[in-house]
Amino acid sequence: MADGPQDLTGRRALVTGGGVGIGASIARALADAGARVAVTYRTHVPDDDLLSELEQGAGRSPVAVQVDAASEADVEAAVGAVVDEMGGLDILVNNVGGLVTRATLRQLDLATWRRILAVNLDSMFLFSHHALPHLPRHAGGRIITMSSLAAHTGGHPGALAYATAKAGVLGFTRALATELGPEGITVNAVAPGFIEATPFHDTFTTAESKQRTISGIPVGRAGRPEDVAGAVRWLASEAASYVSGEVVNLNGAQHFH
Repeated sequence: MADGPQDLTGRRALVTGGGVGIGASIARALADAGARVAVTYRTHVPDDDLLSELEQGAGRSPVAVQVDAASEADVEAAVGAVVDEMGGLDILVNNVGGLVTRATLRQLDLATWRRILAVNLDSMFLFSHHALPHLPRHAGGRIITMSSLAAHTGGHPGALAYATAKAGVLGFTRALATELGPEGITVNAVAPGFIEATPFHDTFTTAESKQRTISGIPVGRAGRPEDVAGAVRWLASEAASYVSGEVVNLNGAQHFH
């Protein structure tokens, strides 16, 4: 439920890659705080239960748009459709991204390298570029990006291109925060560590590797999509209005050991 300084009633949010996993949890958290939410997806179509929860939380029907997040034409059209349907946009959550494939430097070819950077970096640039004209100036405009623990550590073997892209997310976030600060638009990043119940780990991480990783997390458990969603909700709210250019690391102290 919406409450206090994290109340987002009347706000309009776009969550890219919001059909499943962390993105779906973020969409729920924003809707629960009162925001009307739009989600984009490519292959992970948001199910009826998610759409129902988003409508129940905000009291307004959600918007779901299929898009290739690395295609400028697709992104421009998707942002336009969302803005037309919701009457504007206040919050952009650049969540879309992924490992795509595990490959070492010896295994990578240029096409795969560019594909991974496109999914994680081009998508963020494109959505930010096309959403920016619609974000309110001096009225709580928010851009939130999704990085990763891999940006700090390099990730597990085969994550070279992904870790490079997620480090790029941090540079983009800090530079854009400086650029948009005078307009009253904040820009922040969230960098999750090991988060269970996501397509990322279901696809690319073995059960044995999951257990080894969890055993090395100082707080004694894996992260949950809801952990990430709570941080995003806070960054989107008035409670974080003086926070910009920052990275919220969500890894159970894993990064520091």
